[in-house]
Order: sequence, then structure tokens, then C-alpha cells
Amino acid sequence: MDAALSPGGGLESHIATSYCRRMRTEQITLSPLAPGANLSLTVHRFGKEGARPRAYVQAALHADEIPGMIVAHHLREQLKALEAEGRIEGEIVLVPSANPIGLAQKVLGEPVGRFDLSNGMNFNRGYPNVIGDVGNRVEGSLTGEADSNVRLIRDALLTELSAWKTRNAAEVLKKTLLELAIDADYVLDMHCDSEAVVHLYTHTLSSDELAPLAALLGSRAVLVAEISGDDPFDEACSRPWAELAGRFPDYPIPMACHATTLEFRGEMDVTDELAASDAAALIAFLTLREVIGGPAPHIPDARCEATPLAGSEPVIAPASGMVIFRKAVGDDIRAGEVVADIVDPLTGDAHPAVSATDGIMFARILLRFASTGQRIAKVAGRTSTRTGNLLGA
Repeated sequence: MDAALSPGGGLESHIATSYCRRMRTEQITLSPLAPGANLSLTVHRFGKEGARPRAYVQAALHADEIPGMIVAHHLREQLKALEAEGRIEGEIVLVPSANPIGLAQKVLGEPVGRFDLSNGMNFNRGYPNVIGDVGNRVEGSLTGEADSNVRLIRDALLTELSAWKTRNAAEVLKKTLLELAIDADYVLDMHCDSEAVVHLYTHTLSSDELAPLAALLGSRAVLVAEISGDDPFDEACSRPWAELAGRFPDYPIPMACHATTLEFRGEMDVTDELAASDAAALIAFLTLREVIGGPAPHIPDARCEATPLAGSEPVIAPASGMVIFRKAVGDDIRAGEVVADIVDPLTGDAHPAVSATDGIMFARILLRFASTGQRIAKVAGRTSTRTGNLLGA
């Protein structure tokens, strides 16, 4: 089916459904990039529609980040087997490749899936903040019953989101993804870094709820914030609950959506062995949270504690040149310790790049050349030191 204008004037998407065994597959037609250049989003559904708890899982919102995509592949196969056994108690929505726009983008043969080439916008930034309008809509209708308030707020979130008048294909994609996710109990957005250990980002109020997931995945860093900046996908799902609870303190409003950005190591970490293990960890967490039926899984000891995203410090290249790392991802770093030498290829002069904080070096760049002032690594510090936009590009 073709994309069309909504009554409100915005571009919209359309849905067609097919069935494979018990898994239900939808093809959502998105706004065309150009006449005849149509794209669609594939959505797999497991369990009974509307059942709770509801989990939403997506991969490759940054389309050139493949580790999450292969985890989604293994997760789909494991979920199909579980559904055949009748073990899906809630509802699970899986989007195995969340960004067909970015997946189609290449520059000189290289994929560019992080940014929209039409305007330079990061595909994981700029999601609509409807919290104020939702608050205005539910004011006067909240009750002393938490479940009733959750239903009311979820309906209001979907209503306000439906009013977003999208202007281009990327906004249609963002609106479609958010409509699939915003009323879920759990939102798992799967990414990767350049070269990294497993780490995750989440709202401060979700860190305890998601701690078992971090432990199951062997996460080396859990980075928490109330507002990280630039309105990423996971915060569009989780922030409304925290902020509405703050606006209406006399009414019970729980944290009804726990969302996280999961970083599955680095770009090159694409193997069946890693992906199958990661998918099994997601299954175990969803079993723990009773989305999937079965005995409670064993939760291993955590490999890290949650630390503030505002304490995550970049390691900056003091000069341009070749990057010779002295430290590997996962290493404990001390403030002032040399993480890498930046070597001028013309003179041989070496300039030390040092850490500004104690903590775990959880990510670093893949290309071993940097320009002056470039961020070459990230260290998860334990003390907040930064303000403003905490994510960067």
C-alpha cells in the first residue's frame, strides 16, 4: 500500500499483516524517499495482542550497527520456539531492522546508517517530547488507582503522538517506531559502539529494574540519567512516566515503561556465538519479568554498578596523528593515566592522551587516526562532572 497524507496533513504509514506459524509478521509501508522509492518496516509479534507485560525490542536504529541485528535474528528464532511451546505470557514486538532509510544509504561504498543524509540528523535523536501535552490531557482525570492512571497515560501518549504532523520520511519512521513502543512495559533498543564492551544507557529510575538484564549480559557499564539530551528513542518512552509523576505528586504514577539502549560491544563483534548468548540473556530477563513463562532464571553477579552518564568522560586527542592505544576496552583507568599515544606520522612526535577520570574505559574509536580535539575513547566515571547534552553526536 502507498504512503498517504493523514487528515491532519502529515505523512503516514500503512500496515499489511502476514502469518508464519504463530509469529505474526507485519509490513508497514513508510513514506517513499522519492517517487517509486518505497520502503517498509518489518515487525514480528509474539503472544496475544494487548497482553501484559508488553516488551518492545528493536535493532539497528543506527542501520550500520549490525551486532544488534544479529541478536534480533537469534531472538526471533528463540521466540518462535517458545511460542510454539505456549510460553509467551505477555506480548513481544520485535523489529529486527529498525531503519530501512539508513540501511539503504551508502557513500562511496561505505554504509552511513547513523545520520540521515538528507539533513544530517542522527536517527536516534529528535524524538517528539509530548510530555507537556499529555499532562494537560490527563489533568483532572487521574485517580488514586495506579493501574487506572497507567491506562489513562498510555492512551494519552498514543493520542498525542498520533497528532504529530510528520514532514519527511525520517519523521514517518520515527513516529512509526515510537507508536509501536511507547505503551510497552519494557523497551530494548539494541545498538553497538565503534569498539566496546557491553554497556547500556537507561533512566535513573529504571536502573534497579534493569539491573538483572545488565548482569545477564555481563555489562561493564550502566550509564544513567534523567535527561541525556537531544531526545533519543529510549527516553521518549521512559521520561514521560518520571516527569508526569513529578508534575502530579498527589496521584500514584509508577514508572510504567523501563527503556534502555543496549550497546552490544563494537561494530566488528558480529558472530552467531555472541548473538545467541545475548539473545538468551534477553529471553532470561523477559522470563524474570513474566513476559515469558517459565522458572525464574539464575541472575549472575553484576560486573559493574550504575554510574551517572554525566560522569562519563571522553578521552580527547591532544594532537592529530596515529592512535596507539595503551589501554583496551574494559580496562580500569585512573585519572591522568595515559590511554593512548597520538603519533605525528611526519615527525614521529608522540602526544599522550590521558583520562580525566577514574573508571572503566568502555568504548574507543575503530579507526586508528584522530584529529586534534577528537574524542577517541569513553571512560565511565563515578562522579558527575558534565552538564548539558551528555550524549554527543
